[in-house]
Amino acid sequence: MLKTRVVTALVLLVLFLAALFWLSPLAWAVFAGVLVLPAAWEWGKLIKLRRLACGLYAVLVAAACASLYDLAHGNAPIGQFKPQTAAYLVASLFWMVVVPLWLWHSWLPRSRWLAALTGLVVLVPTWLALVELRNLGPGVLLLLMSVAWISDSAAYFAGRRYGRRKLAPAISPGKTWEGVAGAVLAVSLYAALWSFAWHAYFPQVLQSMRFGAFGMLLFLWLLTAIGIYGDLFESALKRRAGVKDSGALLPGHGGVLDRIDALTAVLPAAALVYLS
Repeated sequence: MLKTRVVTALVLLVLFLAALFWLSPLAWAVFAGVLVLPAAWEWGKLIKLRRLACGLYAVLVAAACASLYDLAHGNAPIGQFKPQTAAYLVASLFWMVVVPLWLWHSWLPRSRWLAALTGLVVLVPTWLALVELRNLGPGVLLLLMSVAWISDSAAYFAGRRYGRRKLAPAISPGKTWEGVAGAVLAVSLYAALWSFAWHAYFPQVLQSMRFGAFGMLLFLWLLTAIGIYGDLFESALKRRAGVKDSGALLPGHGGVLDRIDALTAVLPAAALVYLS
């Protein structure tokens, strides 16, 4: 199982990096869609849509992505509130306000219509953020996505080694406060690397970033917290659906949603800061 998991991760990483650094903007947008559409299908399964409805829901997500992209790149008057800003703001408020309240009160959308709408709020801004953040430079998007990856990995290993106090036992018994502390520590070290080493060696990657060292640390802590909520929210959906994984597309890893749950929360918030 571990071997399969590692091999799958390496193959995905190579494919992702090749696409990130070598594809044209249009081809990258299509590639990002290849990531999001299976996630939309899996979302449909989690909210108990039938097979045909899952396919139609994926088409709806694709249409929403295309429509929002078209609106975002239309000719808007100077000073007008941009559609992409609205999308990122709605998604960020959802993750920072709505999801914590839902999890605190052990509540999830019961209506399929509300659950489907929630999926649009989760997936469409994620796709747009993948496309637009990459326009700042592949390195910028990679650094922001790495926050979620580093946080998740550090939380996993710290939790396995030191975990005692459960973070949300009713939702995800494997997650612990010690894992959260490990994630915060790892991201803090990552922020130090951003603020010092990469200013010296990769200034072109960071030219669009406007934070000082302390501001960068606070921002990455915020992204870490939002990413944890993304992970917990998907865990809650899976628990209600009675499944361990969102799908079986990725051997050893489950479904696409299982791999991008934190990114669906992190990327819209990052895009709100850097692109608005």
